[in-house]
Formats: sequence, structure tokens, C-alpha cells
Amino acid sequence: MIYDRNDALLRAEISGLKLLRRGKVRDIFELGENLLFIATDRISAFDVVMPNGIPDKGRALTGMSLFWFKHMAWLQNHLVTADMNDIPQLAKFAKELSGRAIVVKKAAPLAVECIVRGYLIGSGWKDYQKSGSVCGIKLREGYRQAEKLDGPIFTPSTKAGQGLHDENISYEKTVEIIGAELVAKARDLSIKIYKNASDYAEKKGIIIADTKFEFGLLDGELILIDEVLTPDSSRFWPADKYKVSSNPPSLDKQFVRDYLETLDWDKTAPGPDLPDEIVFKTREKYLGAYKRLIGNELS
Repeated sequence: MIYDRNDALLRAEISGLKLLRRGKVRDIFELGENLLFIATDRISAFDVVMPNGIPDKGRALTGMSLFWFKHMAWLQNHLVTADMNDIPQLAKFAKELSGRAIVVKKAAPLAVECIVRGYLIGSGWKDYQKSGSVCGIKLREGYRQAEKLDGPIFTPSTKAGQGLHDENISYEKTVEIIGAELVAKARDLSIKIYKNASDYAEKKGIIIADTKFEFGLLDGELILIDEVLTPDSSRFWPADKYKVSSNPPSLDKQFVRDYLETLDWDKTAPGPDLPDEIVFKTREKYLGAYKRLIGNELS
């Protein structure tokens, strides 16, 4: 395992296991019929991975994803186990991997990311100001920044590799990529999950402004894969700080994006080193989101 100066896990290395891929956050290893997902503490912004990480971030992401998988037990997902002792070849690594690793089924990921927006913010707000639309979806007049939409909208995007930028695409373009039947299923599931999660989160004092889901096909069935409803894949706002016509404070990595926007950086790799103050304030936001949603501190 490779750590940075603040003990954030930057790279996972498991003796005897084949590394399949290092994503922006997760390191994925081959386990025969299954895969091992390890959530590192790496953090990306503008599709660039920063050179240093956020301590405990990977454990917070894993814990929240596990919570949502359980909360939405009606929805099929890729989780096999989060207990490394269940898998003989991983038992000796159980202590190191505890809280940040899961074993998952192998599914064929869809070639698009499924984004649901419930509030008008970020690129959606910029889009609306220019055209009155968001990702080709025409909206009514009169919306203000950060205002809740009349209903959540489905705005898919392409999947870019590390260092490249995802691009919003129209529903029609998504149909061209994965087919009409799959798009309709992914859209309906995405909106259903978003509504379910938003209702729960609001009771815990968090507004989920928007979020990204990933789905895969397993035995012909569409299942939820990867992380779900975390501060990496979602925009979380503390409800008590929310105001329309402003950019609400976040409990997610928007804090890092906002800091990076103050730098003379062209948003291409390599990313700048994050100061310790930014690192630990970001850690507080991730752990704060975890505590609000789940009701206890990250152990």
C-alpha cells in the first residue's frame, strides 16, 4: 500500500492478485468469478487525479455505498460481500482492507453515466442561462440558481478516461450508444433511486442536488454497480445552509473544485498538490456527510 504524507492511501497493492485497472479512485483486482474493489483516498477534480489524497475518504465512500445498497434492497446491485474474511484468498488482508474494500460480481458496464439533476446548479445552471435548457431538455422560464426543479431530470453523459472530460449527451445520442430499451430502463431506475434517496436524505438534513449512477448488465439484467450516492458521485448540500439564488456550501468535493478554481491551473494533468488545510477541510466534509446520513461517526 502506498500512502502520502497525511496517511491517505494513494495506491493499493495486493500480493498475489492481478491488478485490472486503476480508476480515478478505485483499484480493481481480479478474483476469478468476482472482482475486488478497493476505494483509495485519491481525489479527482475536473477529471484529473490530484497528487495527494484525503485521509479516510475511501472508507467513507465505501461505508456510504454499503448503506445505500442496504437501504435500497429492492434494487439488484453487484455487491457480494464487504467482509474480506468471507473470501479465503483475502482473509489475510482483512485488517488492511477493512472498511474500504468490497467484493463484487462481474457485470458489463453501460457505456454511459446516468446523471439525475433535482436542482439547477453547476453546468446545468450555465446551460439554462444560455439556452433555457439543460442537456437538451427544455425547462420553463423563471428558474433561479440552485432552485429545485419541478421534477428530477435524466441527463446522461459519456464516460471519459482518466485525464479526459465527460461530456453531457442528449437522450437521443444515448439511445444510439446503448439502445432505446436500456436507456429507458436506466432512466426510470435512476429517477426512482434519486427520489428514494432524496426523501431519506432530506430527513437527515441533506439535500441531494444531483447525482451520478452507473449500471451494468449481469445475466441480461440491469444492476447498480460501482459507488452510489456518495460525496464523490453526488452534490450534497446541508439543508440548513441552503438558499435559492446562491451557490450553497457543499458536503462533497465541490470544496476542492472551488479551491482549484482560484489557482492558475489549466485543468489538465498533472494536478496541483493540495495544501494540508484544504485536505483536512475536505476530510471534514466527507465525514460530516457520512455522519449526517448514517447517524454515527465513521469507525
